Amino acid sequence: MIRLVLVLLLTVSSLGVQAGNPLPAPPQLAAKAYLLVDAASGAVLVEHNADEILPPASLTKMMTAYVLAEEIEAGRVSEADMVRISENAWSQNPLFNGSSLMWIQPGMDVSIADLQRGIIISSGNDATLAVAEHIAGSEAVFAEMMNINADRLGMVNTRYVNSHGLPDPAHMTTARDLAILAKAMIIDHPEQYKIYREPEFTYNDIRQYNRNTLMLVDDSVDGLKTGHTKEAGYCLVASAERKGMRLISVVMGTDSTKARKNDTAALLNYGFRFYETKSVFEPMTELAKPRVWKGQQDYVAVGLLNEAVLTLPRGKHDNLVTAVEVNPELVAPLAVGDSVGTVTVSLNDEVVLQEPLVVLASIEPSGFFARQWDALLMFFAGLFGRG
Repeated sequence: MIRLVLVLLLTVSSLGVQAGNPLPAPPQLAAKAYLLVDAASGAVLVEHNADEILPPASLTKMMTAYVLAEEIEAGRVSEADMVRISENAWSQNPLFNGSSLMWIQPGMDVSIADLQRGIIISSGNDATLAVAEHIAGSEAVFAEMMNINADRLGMVNTRYVNSHGLPDPAHMTTARDLAILAKAMIIDHPEQYKIYREPEFTYNDIRQYNRNTLMLVDDSVDGLKTGHTKEAGYCLVASAERKGMRLISVVMGTDSTKARKNDTAALLNYGFRFYETKSVFEPMTELAKPRVWKGQQDYVAVGLLNEAVLTLPRGKHDNLVTAVEVNPELVAPLAVGDSVGTVTVSLNDEVVLQEPLVVLASIEPSGFFARQWDALLMFFAGLFGRG
C-alpha cells in the first residue's frame, strides 16, 4: 500500500488561538522571503513572502539533481556512466567566470557519480551543464525537463531556463516551490538525498567542502543547498530531523553567508521547540462499523485507508476530538475506498482535519431473496424514521 499523509495547511496565529495558549511570535528575519514547513504533514509553521517570485541562484541545482535522480531511478542513466565533457561544460567557459566549479576539462570522461557530487557538494556550474548535455543533448532541452518536473510537483511559480541558476530574467522560483522540491527529493529519492549530507568532495586533486555549513554546527541538518548571486542574495534551503520530526526551511535574499545560516537555524529551532508532528490515524484505521443493506455481510468496517499526520503546538494532540458521520442507508455493493461519510478532527472546536470516511473492506451483494427482504426492512425503517 502506498503511504500517503494528509496535508493540512496551518498558520501560527490561528494555531495559537485555537490551542488556547498563544505561541511566541516566530523569528522576524531580514530575508526577502522565508518559509518553514513540516515535511510529513505539509503544515506551514512560518512564512513571509513565500510566493514572491525571486531568482533562485544555485538553488536551481536542486532541480538538476532531482532530474538526475529521476533518470537514475528510471534506469536511463547509471552512476557508473562516463560523460565526455564538452567545451560548453568546460570550467573555463567565460559564462562561469567567478562562479562555483567542479573544475572539469573538455575531452575528459567523468562519471555520473562524480558529476552528481560536483553538483550537490561543489555546486559546480560546469558539472550541471555536463549532466544536462548528457541527459538531454542540450541544456535547452534539459531545462524543459526541469520545467516538466516542476509542473508535475506543483511548483506553480517556477520557471527554469538553465541548469545552474546563473542570472536570467526568466529564471525564477518561490520559497514555497523550493520547499515542494526539497520534500520531493527527500521522499522520492532517499538514497540520492544522502549525498547532500556528505561533508566534502575531491576531484582532480581539488578538495571542496559542502557549502551548507549549518551541518557543521547542527547534526540534525542533513541537506540541502546554498545559493548566491548578486541578484538573488544569499540563499539556503535546509532540512533537519529531530526525534522523528522533519522540517524544511527556505531562506532567500539575505545579505551574507552568516545571515542565511543564522536565519535558517532560527527557523528550525523555533519549529522544533514549539511544534510536534504525530500520526492521528494509522493506515486502515477502523472508526465505525455501520449496518449495510443488501450485502453478503450485515456490517462494514469504515475509516481511513491511509495514515493521517498533523503538526500542532506541543502538548495539544491529546486535546483532539474526532467526530465520525456515516451516510444513511449504506447499500451493497461497496468497494474499498468508497466514500460513505466524513471524519472531522477538531481542536478546541476548531476543525483541523476533515477527510472522507471510506470503506475498508469490500461488501458483495447478497442473493435475490435476501435483497428483497432488506428492501422491505429498509422501507419500514424509513417509514418509521419519518414518523
